[in-house]
Order: sequence, then C-alpha cells, then structure tokens
Amino acid sequence: MIQKISFFLLISCFLIFQGCQPETQKETSATPHFIKIDGPNLIAPNGEKFFIRGTNLGNWLNPEGYMFSFKRTSSARLIDQAFREMVGPDFTNEFWKLFKDNYITREDIRYIRKTGMNTIRIPFHYKLFTDEDYMGLAVNQDGFQRLDSLVEWCRESEIYLILDMHDAPGGQTGDNIDDSYGYPWLMTSEESQQQFIEIWKKIADHYKNEPVILGYDFLNEPIAPYFGDDMEMLNAALEPLYKRVVAAIREVDKNHIVMLGGAQWNSNFKVFKDSKFDDKMMYTCHRYWCDTLQANIQDYVAFRDSVNLPIFMGETGENNHQWVAAWTRLMERNNIGWTYWPYKRMGGPSSMMNIAAPENWELIVAFTESPRNSFDEIRKARPDQELVKKAMLQLIENSKFTNTKVNEGYVKAMGMEP
Repeated sequence: MIQKISFFLLISCFLIFQGCQPETQKETSATPHFIKIDGPNLIAPNGEKFFIRGTNLGNWLNPEGYMFSFKRTSSARLIDQAFREMVGPDFTNEFWKLFKDNYITREDIRYIRKTGMNTIRIPFHYKLFTDEDYMGLAVNQDGFQRLDSLVEWCRESEIYLILDMHDAPGGQTGDNIDDSYGYPWLMTSEESQQQFIEIWKKIADHYKNEPVILGYDFLNEPIAPYFGDDMEMLNAALEPLYKRVVAAIREVDKNHIVMLGGAQWNSNFKVFKDSKFDDKMMYTCHRYWCDTLQANIQDYVAFRDSVNLPIFMGETGENNHQWVAAWTRLMERNNIGWTYWPYKRMGGPSSMMNIAAPENWELIVAFTESPRNSFDEIRKARPDQELVKKAMLQLIENSKFTNTKVNEGYVKAMGMEP
C-alpha cells in the first residue's frame, strides 16, 4: 500500500509539473525579441537583415538656435535665457510646455513610418532626467514621460527608436551642440562622468524589455576639434568612458545594442583600441557638406570592415535634394544605414517638413542678436511684448504636424514616399 501511495504521489507530481510546462513555454515564446548583430549587419527578429532608414527628431527635446533662425543664441541654455529676458520666466515656462506638447506628436510618427522609414533617432538633453532647470521645469523633469509617449507612438507605428544623448553632463563636445560651456568637461570630470553613467543606467533599466528601442547612442559628436594641445588627452578618455557606461548598463539591460560615436564630430575612429568589448555593440558616424564620392565615405567603410561590426550614419543631410539623393545611394551601396538630420525645421527645404516662420518672428531674432551684456542693454533691446508673445505662440501652432509642409523633393531624394 505504501508503495502504491508513493507511486501515485510521484505520478501526480509529474503530471502537475507537466501541466505547468505549457505556461512556462508560453512565457518564453512571448519574450520580446530585439535587433541583433551579425558581423557588419543588423538582424531583425524575423531573421532578415535590417537596414536603418530614418530621420532625427532634432530640436524637440534639445532646442538648437539655428532651428529658430538664431545665430549667436545657439544652444538650449542661451535660447532659454533670451526668452526669459525678452518675455519673462512665467511665459517662457508655459512656452516650453506647449512646445514639448506639440512639436512632435503621434501624427508625426505615423507620417514618418508612412514614408517607408523604419527608424527614428531622438536627441535628448541629460537634464530631462535630473532636477536641473531645463525647458520650463526645475524639478520633476519629464524625460521618461516624453520618451514613454514616443515609445508608445513608435510601437503603434512599428518603427524602431534610437535614444541619443545629445547633451551630456559637463558637455561632451565643447561647442553649442552640447549646450555646454565651451569645453568637453565630461572628459575630465569624474563627477560628470558618474552622473552620465547613472542617467544611462536609469534609462536602460527603464527600457530594458522594450524591443521598439533599437539601441542607445551614448554621446553625440564627442570632442570638437578645437582644443589643440588637449586633443590627445581628451580623445584618450573617450573609450574608457564608453567601457564604464556599457558595464553599468549591462548590470540591468543585456538586450539592447550600444552605439559608440567617434571623436571629432563622430568621425575619428582611431581613438578605439578595443573595438569589440561588448557582444551587442556597433558604431555610429556623422558626415555633412562633402562630395558624394566613394572617397568621402571610405574611411568609415574601412573601419567597419576592420572591426566587422555595423556602422550607421546617425546624422547627415542639411543639403540640397541632388546631394541627398546621391549621398543616400552611396550609403546604401556601402551597407551604411542612415538617419537624416532633421525631420522638421523652420526655414529652408533641407528637411522632411518645413515650419513657416510666424509673423514678427524677426523681432525675436533681432533681440537674440542684440547686445545683452548688461541689464540696461536688455531693457533697451526688449521688443513689444504683445507682438513677440503672439509670435512665440504662433510658432507652436506652425510646428504642429497639420500645419507643417512636406518637402516632397527632399523625401523622394531619400528614396522614401512623401
């Protein structure tokens, strides 16, 4: 009898275990699948080669002066300062909230996907994940709120997303594009490096199971070529910093691809000595304002072939339709995916979408160009409040998808459908 009971219990336990198996297998089959790397190629979850074709959502979460037709007032910090001096802090805070709410919306993402593109690169400022003053907020920054919405829109439209830290703590570039103080202090500051690593780790932990995100582009255009005797020291600091941030991310996220940009505008890859220190890494290059011959891309091709890892053109463009068409063909012949810069901007046809300049916008441009080195100069330069406030609100309206104009020739030049 005891033997029969023991046998019965054994069989029952076996059946119970078997009964649990389908649920376990179901969970395994439902595990998210991510873009993978195979030599110089990216591989989609269905096993086919994935070639990046896309655009950059520049200016939305990382304002740049030239996008507003400004010259001297070139970075996010300087734009914000000019607006506060011109119309006051309260109106400026409200402007930034409306700007973030309307500049890019679900409709923009749907349109980008409709053209045939499969990837979006989103530049963002590190301050979106701190309690530092940025775009109208001083505490409770809304970085995850903004990116979560974008992730949802991209998931809905079945388009991949690359997260690009355009402005890092301390500044990685030392020019206006990183909103810094004229030097790549990130490369020499342990405090800034630690903050940089902590923010990326927090982002990676938040999105570790999100397959819509293709990868993490750590630093946009690190170390501008302006620093003379310091260049060797600054360049030497880049790869060790990449290794530290990758190690931190891998503690929480083993799924996503990490992307390393070269020094000097994402163009100098000689700074890398250990080119394969992670099994899910690739490289990202940028190039503007060159000819469209093989020689103009061969350095990137040679580096890609030497490391046998993918490389993609994270930024390019800002040129006429003829150039864009020739450059696109050149990149595709050389197996270099691309995300053109930018998706939309005010003035000129060198983007997918054009934003009309508001009436009296020239008053705002004139203020930003005026001497404002003293409070007296600020007072004398300040334009009519009603006119410039109306112009700022009109910019919000003009930026909405329904009010922007498709630059059909530009979209066609990229091989997409406008």
